[in-house]
Amino acid sequence: TTGASSNSDSSTIVESTEDNPDGGCHIYRNGYYRSGISVAEGILEVNIIQMTSIHMTESQAENSLVDFVVTCQGSLPTDVCTVVSDPTCQVSKSVVCNPIIVTDECLLTIRRAFEEPGTYCINITLGDETSQALASALISVNGGEST
Repeated sequence: TTGASSNSDSSTIVESTEDNPDGGCHIYRNGYYRSGISVAEGILEVNIIQMTSIHMTESQAENSLVDFVVTCQGSLPTDVCTVVSDPTCQVSKSVVCNPIIVTDECLLTIRRAFEEPGTYCINITLGDETSQALASALISVNGGEST
């Protein structure tokens, strides 16, 4: 069967149905269709631009604290996750995720604690509702100092 209808922009839509030997039917529609598309830019790039050890007194020195200064390009993130792994980046030692509020420029400082000296792989992931971006670094923590 073939039928015709028209929409508001006066184009014609033709619909036809045919039977197939397999017992089903296919519907073919020809005409003009309109739809909206939203483009989400997403977080395009993450960079760790600085790592700074936080010096503490001997009574506070049970954990070494390191500040990571991170920048990103694209849309502004709403959460950050940090994965601390072994030096090969294969065995995860800890995962910390936090919501963040970035207002106009993607520049943030993330403070993380390290329980003991050693070399670690750090993965910092910034995310929003449509995208994620990752930056990785190797860090050597030596009892209150990091490189």
